[in-house]
Amino acid sequence: MVEENVTRLHIDNKEIILIGTAHVSKHSAEQVKEVIESERPDSVCIELDEQRYESITEGNKWSDTNIFKVIKDRKASLLLMNLAISSFQKRMASQFGINAGQEMIQGIESAKETGANLVLADRNIQITFSRIWGNIGFKGKSMLLAQIVGSVFSKESISEEELEKMKNQDTINAMLQEFTDYFPKLKKPLIDERDQYLAQKIKKAPGDKVVAVLGAAHVPGITKEIHKEHDLKQLTKRPPKPKWPKVVGWLIPLLIIAMVVYTFLSNPVAGMQQATSWILWHGALSALGVAIALGHPVAIITAFVAAPISALDPLTAAGWFAGFVQAYFSKPTVRDFERLSEDVFSFKGFWKNKVTRVLLVVVFANIGSSLGTFIGGADVVRLFIDNLIN
Repeated sequence: MVEENVTRLHIDNKEIILIGTAHVSKHSAEQVKEVIESERPDSVCIELDEQRYESITEGNKWSDTNIFKVIKDRKASLLLMNLAISSFQKRMASQFGINAGQEMIQGIESAKETGANLVLADRNIQITFSRIWGNIGFKGKSMLLAQIVGSVFSKESISEEELEKMKNQDTINAMLQEFTDYFPKLKKPLIDERDQYLAQKIKKAPGDKVVAVLGAAHVPGITKEIHKEHDLKQLTKRPPKPKWPKVVGWLIPLLIIAMVVYTFLSNPVAGMQQATSWILWHGALSALGVAIALGHPVAIITAFVAAPISALDPLTAAGWFAGFVQAYFSKPTVRDFERLSEDVFSFKGFWKNKVTRVLLVVVFANIGSSLGTFIGGADVVRLFIDNLIN
């Protein structure tokens, strides 16, 4: 048997065999099958978390998605992330006639065939992105979102040279490679921490012989980290949310209400102008956002009504109400979910698919309401100052 890309380790009377795979290589899948069948390990570890495992093993899972629950649980951005990854993988598969992640599928199948324990060894993707998100500022967040959207709509072909580089990366690393060049400190949550997590999961896998199917880029780090003990609880902690956004979120509405009430008591006409400005700016901009997303007319009206009120309540958002109404009047079908991976390839498909349309309604309604807070709020302050002076 060829030992190329295979690393053998012995730790605490346990033999650990690391297979460094190329995530876009047919040869890697064949090698995974060959190694597992010849070694007959007690456990097979694969570089997947539960969410990505379900995505691979339950290809039609999109059809079971409850769009109302996605909005309620504030997971619209996560759904967008999954769509971006799916689109990126499909673009590679379309260009080179390969299936990204085939070696992981082979690892799952071979584990079942040999009776080995299957261990999902990678950290939850939501936690990884959460720890990335907590390590960048406003500029970084804007760049990251732009890169994700760009990866969804990109029509550029992947060169042979780029493909060779990607063969040693997983999909997440490949998508964010350019981004990590701008923010080197993201290497820690994206690669280093995952090496530590993977090493600990592999080391603690049941049995005396363990085969681990990994992206080749992780093998050097795991080979180093596997000799140390790592606290999985610490590695899966979500970064604490800063308190200032919550404070500001409550402070602004309270100040706006206080200024409007004070102005009303001293000058009802000016107070009415403040209230009107607040309502019109929020309602109009939020409704415009829904209209740009090609939302249902009732969703547009809902955004207009909800935005001025929800802007004064940090616990709610205009996009939630507009999104619920959009989903109710234009409910996504099973076919819409099934076509997601194809429709996200183009702007037309993104706006046409009822699933992504709901997401756009939520996002654009909230963006419009946020703009309304800045513009309408500034006008409220202006009228308040004018009233004090006069």
